[in-house]
Amino acid sequence: MSTNLRYNAGDFAYGTWRLLDDATQPTPEELAARFELCLELGIDVLDTAEIYGLYAVEAAIGGALKAAPELKDKLRIVTKAGINIPSEEKGVGVNQYNATSENIVTCVEKSLRLMGIEQLDLFLVHRPDWLTHPEDTAAGLTKLIESGKAKHVGVSNYTIHQFATLDKLMGGTLATNQVEFSPLCMDPIYDGTFDQCLQGKVRAMAWSPLAGGRIFDPADEAGSRLLKKLKNLSPAYGDAPVDALVYAWLLACPAKPTIVLGSNKPERIKSGVAGGSIELSREDWYGIWEAAKGHGIP
Repeated sequence: MSTNLRYNAGDFAYGTWRLLDDATQPTPEELAARFELCLELGIDVLDTAEIYGLYAVEAAIGGALKAAPELKDKLRIVTKAGINIPSEEKGVGVNQYNATSENIVTCVEKSLRLMGIEQLDLFLVHRPDWLTHPEDTAAGLTKLIESGKAKHVGVSNYTIHQFATLDKLMGGTLATNQVEFSPLCMDPIYDGTFDQCLQGKVRAMAWSPLAGGRIFDPADEAGSRLLKKLKNLSPAYGDAPVDALVYAWLLACPAKPTIVLGSNKPERIKSGVAGGSIELSREDWYGIWEAAKGHGIP
């Protein structure tokens, strides 16, 4: 893959969507230890969002960074904003998107305060806002760059046309498009997202690479077919873990999207990273595609 990229998060980023989902809440020290493990494994990008944990994850990250201040200089922190759920703080009563310039800047200032940092490595508009003119969104992103609050800016869940419009207004500087991608959600290889990324030297980021756990749900027909195929392939790849094989499948695509790992279990983080060194054969890549789809290619 070309190294002439607008922004390169590496093969893996550590995602914090489920950071506070466990019954026992992690202490700041425990979170700091998990982030240290990521660094040891070569993952230096921490991916979060204002809305994660019902607006609580960024504060938890801030606690970890306070417990281990040296992490601030080692981690590249990515956050997202623009999704509002009903809350008194936001003053909204229904789920909605807000990518206005004013909201973008306000949210980033809040994120920086909660995490106790001065600059984001990357800020992403979490979802396209149908009521905000892209010129207004671009103005907010430009303010973040000019004020030094964010080193890079990009988007998440944008269509190719939404990306192209905003990217033009930003002078071709959008860093990435973070989209859902897994063997059970292959939209980016069909809807032009990855082709657009290749054309513009943009490395996409892939969220929910394990399809939100569907692969391990015995009640999910497609997930069960896929899991069986992955288990059958494992011996041919040194008894590789199922998640590592999935990540190898994602990284085999020419767009080579950065995979956002989201496990709270250290052993799963370790096994997942192993996928970066697995090179699937063409036969096996298409075999996984076939298992996920439930039929052969057209």
